[in-house]
Amino acid sequence: MATATLGGKSIEVNDEGFITNQEDWSKEIALDIAKNLGIEMTDRHWVVVNYMREDYAKTKKSPTVRRITQNTDVNTKELYALFPGGPGKKAANIAGVPKPAGCV
Repeated sequence: MATATLGGKSIEVNDEGFITNQEDWSKEIALDIAKNLGIEMTDRHWVVVNYMREDYAKTKKSPTVRRITQNTDVNTKELYALFPGGPGKKAANIAGVPKPAGCV
């Protein structure tokens, strides 16, 4: 475990930079994580992030790319454009949920 300064707060993160306590998450923290990943958040990014948070709250599992594209109006091509180089992992990190199963 380590700490990172995100959204002006000291937050506990794991060795991959994921927030360890979802209660610490805030929109400001999400914006800092996105900035660190080189992503400028738009309304379309928030569609994915908000879905991931809602789905995780219900299932206690981070949704996969397939689940995101099946349950939002964001298709696979757009998802990869929004979160290049690993959409499931990057979106989960910004959303403050654990890395989805199957992500490297």
